[in-house]
Amino acid sequence: MGYGFSHRCLSACRRQARAPIIVVSARDEEIDRVLALELGADDYLVKPFGMRELIARIRAVARRSEERLPDGRPETDISRTIGGLSIDQRSRRVVLDGVEVSLTAKEFELLYFLAAEPGAVFERREILRAVWDGDWYGTTKTVDAHIAGIRKKLGDPRWIEAVRGVGFRLGVPG
Repeated sequence: MGYGFSHRCLSACRRQARAPIIVVSARDEEIDRVLALELGADDYLVKPFGMRELIARIRAVARRSEERLPDGRPETDISRTIGGLSIDQRSRRVVLDGVEVSLTAKEFELLYFLAAEPGAVFERREILRAVWDGDWYGTTKTVDAHIAGIRKKLGDPRWIEAVRGVGFRLGVPG
């Protein structure tokens, strides 16, 4: 294709990560910048560049990508509510139909992660990267074990649906 970046790689990164993407390339043609941005990059930086510019761009992209409430607080300061389930990040409390549910720290983080996009399917590896911060080198079955614990504590396994061969999604039992 002749472009300074792999459009497949950029598309794959965008699908798998929520992190901002800055393409750094020696190509300075408008078509290169437009294509990268259209394929999902958040910014495009042409070489050579100064470190101060790179740092400023990283900070700007991070500010733009952080979801915020109307009053300026980061989105992580709010609770997520799905049906009768409420998950509050600040107090680290989970309440189901008015009753507080006691979860371990990892169970809470896992449930909060799934609650970011109810109905979306998350792969086990994606969950491991997000909840275990890439620090987990064991089997992906640890996700299954934590899901089992959450299901038991929520009292209905339908809260977290297993998608065979893929991963899990948070839903509302109906």
